[in-house]
This record gives sequence, structure tokens and C-alpha cells, in this order.
Amino acid sequence: MADITAVILAAGKGTRMKSALPKVLHTVGGKPMVQHVLDAARGAGANQCIVVIGFGAESVAETIGGQAQFVVQAEQLGTGHAMMQAKPALTGKQGTVMILCGDTPLLSRDTLELLQRVHANSRAAATVLTALMPDPTGYGRVVRDGAGQVVKIVEQKDADAAELAVREVNTAIYCFEQQHLFAALDELTCNNAQGEYYLTDCIAILRAKGLPVAAVAAPDFEETLGVNSRLQLAQAETILRRKKLDSLMESGVTIMDPASVFIDAAVEIGADSVIYPFTWIEGDTVIGSGCKIGPNTRIQNSSIGDQVTLQFAYAHDCRIANHVTAGPYVHIRPDTVLADGVKIGNFVEVKNSHVGEGSKIPHLSYIGDTDMGSGINIGCGVVTVNYDGKKKYRTTIENDAFIGCNANLVAPVTVRQGAYVAAGSTITKEVPAASLGVARARQTNIEGWVKK
Repeated sequence: MADITAVILAAGKGTRMKSALPKVLHTVGGKPMVQHVLDAARGAGANQCIVVIGFGAESVAETIGGQAQFVVQAEQLGTGHAMMQAKPALTGKQGTVMILCGDTPLLSRDTLELLQRVHANSRAAATVLTALMPDPTGYGRVVRDGAGQVVKIVEQKDADAAELAVREVNTAIYCFEQQHLFAALDELTCNNAQGEYYLTDCIAILRAKGLPVAAVAAPDFEETLGVNSRLQLAQAETILRRKKLDSLMESGVTIMDPASVFIDAAVEIGADSVIYPFTWIEGDTVIGSGCKIGPNTRIQNSSIGDQVTLQFAYAHDCRIANHVTAGPYVHIRPDTVLADGVKIGNFVEVKNSHVGEGSKIPHLSYIGDTDMGSGINIGCGVVTVNYDGKKKYRTTIENDAFIGCNANLVAPVTVRQGAYVAAGSTITKEVPAASLGVARARQTNIEGWVKK
């Protein structure tokens, strides 16, 4: 494959978004729009990625991190002007420049590979990715000659009546051979309705020089949709999530009601898992096979094994092993690890804790900053008291211990292997192995107290 440098135009403010956040950082399917474009470019074989930033430049650069080189377009004077700013970063390089827009989150790797193949096979100076739009309003029109060759691209504000009737539009996605791109950029002017430097004018410049310009239509016009408003953002979200659900169902996942299930683009789910209605699965979550997730469940950035049941649950930034049951009404908080066969019942919260194999927390308990072994039973209403107002401390409960109902374990404290804690106890000192810890006042009955 030839050397390919991707240049992503991401400098615009996106005025119609009415947001302090740069347009390209608004999320679709759980990822910023510009991240979707970067992922597609790298997946299609881009050797280097350059991102042109402007409005909110620091925020965009911080979000993308070390994934790309940045150039700044301090004043936004059009797409041609943006490429002029990128020119120094491209100087001395050879090969193809693939120009992308940072607000096209639905763009796929496959479509970019198609664009590259057509560009290489046609030996063109430039190749335009086009789309046949049901409603082309707002897009530049692709004008062809009688032989079907691209003659020019006309922006809507500069188009005449005949050009406005054309449904084939410019997606603002191109491949250029670098030397021809540079030469065309040097000839750009801003003599147009917007007073801007249009990258599209490079096509007419190359044609005037007798250089071949190719075009290929995207297989699905939806992939090329740009996002310029909150309405379009919601439309892109709907399209991406629909495609994600379709892909999961084709791979063997049952989604009972796709209309009420929301799954981010990066999520992975194994075959024979069932996703019940009103479920959100977000971020970098991986779910194994044979699971039952939902209803009314939200999972974020978590790893979940096979044959797990979660219902009416909120789990985030945690790890859940195989054959775990949790719910209803449970909160599994960050840095929690649930080992194989753990059972978490209703109204339980677990935070920053390791729960060992086969242990049970059936109901109405708070387990925080705790290291639990295997085979442990936690009675109803147990609290690990982990915070003294300044610092948090850990509780250790060793294998096969039994914690009675309404017990408080005041950390730092350890309950040794096989020990029992009596119901209603407040434990502040270590309970030795195979012992019974009792810490409660002796009952006293005062006869006749009610009458008095």
C-alpha cells in the first residue's frame, strides 16, 4: 500500500451547535466525533494523521492526545485555507493525502479503503468521495461532463439552477497526490460568495491543467453525513446505534427491544447473550457469552464474563467474572472485582472491593474498600465502615467467614478464616479464625416501663 497521510479538518466552532464545546468533541456512540474519524483513517491504513485544529484547539488536542500531529488554523477562512496551514507538516513527504472531516462520525474504514483503491487504480491527481443524497440541500454539487468525468464541484451558494438540481454531492472527503495538491493550493483564491478559500476549487484547477480527477460514490450515503447541529447529532447517534445493534444481532446476541437498548460503538458482547429492554451499555465494556443483561441496567467501562445475570443494576469501571448474579437494585462501583459464582442481592452497594469465589451478599448491605475471600456469607444490613472523616481504611474478611445481620465492621479490621460475627455486632478488633465475635450490649427488660 502507498504511503497515506490523513489530514482531518477539525478547526470549526460549529456555531449551529450552540455549544462551548468544539463541535468535533461532541460524542456519537460514546466517542467524540473526531475519534471516530481517526479510527476509520487508521483502520484504512493511514501511516500518519494530522489534525487541523482551531476553535477549542487545546481541548481537541488534549482529547486526541498522542494519536495525531496538530496544526493550528487560527482564523477559519475555508477548507482550502485549512489545508494551507497543514502544508508545512506535509512538506518533504511523498504519496497520497487523504483529506477527511472531523464531523463525519459514521464514516467507515471500508469506504475509505474503497476511495483509496479507486484513486490508485485510476492514477488520478485527485479522487472525490461523492454521495447520492435524497436531499442534497447544503452540500456542494459534483458537476460532470458528458463522459462522466468530474469537471468541478460547486458550493450551494455559488450554484445555478441546473447545478442545484444535481443530487450527487461532494462529501468533502478526498484523496490527492501530494505534489498536485500543493500546486493547486498555490492557485486558490477567495473570489466567491463566502470570501473563503474552497478546497473544492482545487478540482477545477487540476482539470484545467489536464490532470485526471476521479470520483467514487459511497455505498451508503448515511456514512458521509456531517454533523452541524444538535438535530444532526441526534440523527447520527440513531444511525450509529442502529448499525451497532444490527451487527450484534447478526453475531448471535439477542436484543429483545432494539428501540429501548443503547449500546456504544466500542462495546463487545458474546453470542447467546440476551439484552433486555431499557439497558445502556457504554464505553469500553466487554460482555461474555450466555449473559442476561437488564432490564433497566446501565454498564460502563466494565469487563463481564460468561453466564452473568445483571438486572436493575448500575455497574461501572468494574470486573465481573463468570456465573455471577447481581440484582435487582444494585450498584457495583469502580475498582470492584467479583469472582466466579458471586451472588449480589437486592439493594447492595459494592465499592473498590474484591469479592471472592462463591461469596454471597444477599441484601441491604454496603461493602466498601473490602477484601473478601471465598465462600463467605454476608447477612442482611451489613456495613463495612470504611471512612473516619479523613481517611478510608480496608476491611479483610477471610475464606468461609459468616457475618450476621446488621453487623458493622469498623475498618481497619480483619475477620479471620471460618470466623462468625454475631448479628447486631459492631466489630472494631480482629476476630480470630473459627471464633465468634460478639460486640453488643446485654439486653435489659424494665418491667412496667410503659405504664410509668
